Amino acid sequence: MGAAIKIDLIMNGVLARWYQKYFSDPDGVALAVVLVLGFLIIYFMGDMLAPVLGAIVVAYLLEGLVLALQHWKLPRLLAVMIVFLVFMALLIFLLFGLLPLLSRQLGQLVQELPAMIARGQDTLLHLPELYPTLVNEAQIKDVMLEIAGAVRDIGQNIVSFSLITGILTWVIYLVLVPVLVFFFLKDKGRIMRWVGALLPSERKLTTRIWHEMNVQVGKYVRGKFVEILIVGVISYVTFAIMGLNYAMLLGALVGLSVIIPYVGAVVVTVPVLLIAFFQLGWGSEFAYIAIAYLVIQALDGNVLVPLLFSEAVNLHPVAIIIAILVFGGLWGFWGIFFAIPLATLVASVITAWPRASHSVLAAQETEQAISE
Repeated sequence: MGAAIKIDLIMNGVLARWYQKYFSDPDGVALAVVLVLGFLIIYFMGDMLAPVLGAIVVAYLLEGLVLALQHWKLPRLLAVMIVFLVFMALLIFLLFGLLPLLSRQLGQLVQELPAMIARGQDTLLHLPELYPTLVNEAQIKDVMLEIAGAVRDIGQNIVSFSLITGILTWVIYLVLVPVLVFFFLKDKGRIMRWVGALLPSERKLTTRIWHEMNVQVGKYVRGKFVEILIVGVISYVTFAIMGLNYAMLLGALVGLSVIIPYVGAVVVTVPVLLIAFFQLGWGSEFAYIAIAYLVIQALDGNVLVPLLFSEAVNLHPVAIIIAILVFGGLWGFWGIFFAIPLATLVASVITAWPRASHSVLAAQETEQAISE
């Protein structure tokens, strides 16, 4: 009994010292409250706030252009109007110019998918004859059953998808997001003051971290958009020159794959190589396409990313992959998109969090002992 009481006292003392070390500063407590509230709001209301999150991303993207126009002595309202009109023109081009082409190629791919699957099954059935020591017919049959099950699940998902609900959702997004973007840009100062009034009065640390993350997130979003555009266009031009089918669709997939660092490049490699194989078979042309695709990925990872994100991202690849898994599991697409900024936020908070020194803790324990 006495030993249990002693262990309990030791644990209470350890927890008390830990609390005094990390939460004795009012700024630290205020920052903890802001972080917890932000996490809870996004976790429980993320789906409802998806248009707001999308508008925030677009506003971050356009804010740099607004500031550039303001640098040329234009009033903010006029700069916002010019940038917003350019954004709407680009959005209309994407909806009525690019999206129909992508939809047409996707429809053609879906129509040819059964023939591709049949050809793939024939290729698999010949593998035991070519490599009898590596694979057997039972393994091939298991693989074919897995492929058939995956195709069946995809078909069921397509059938169960509500076309009317999907169209209504997209219409709502296409109306709400531009409106929110306009007001985020136009009333940025007013919105920031309103948010600041809701925060605790002791918020020097919160304000400092907010300014740091505001700069980093802005650079990250704009850099990611530029990376998507460059990688997508280069991929499309390369595939089109080499005569690969569905060049625009594959270029768009390769461009969007950069949203998920490392993982996206691995995932999008599968459709690129499969379509090249079904169109060209094993041979020199397939090898040229594979080499060209690998060169694009290598240039993106070793040249483009360091140029665009040298100041915004300073994280180890393992930390980035863990951030993608954690935040993607919590918040889906937006968690994946903001995985790197969120990981940077965590690192910044850990680095900047106020800690009481050992001398301060000793003085506090002495004062407590005297008072007792």
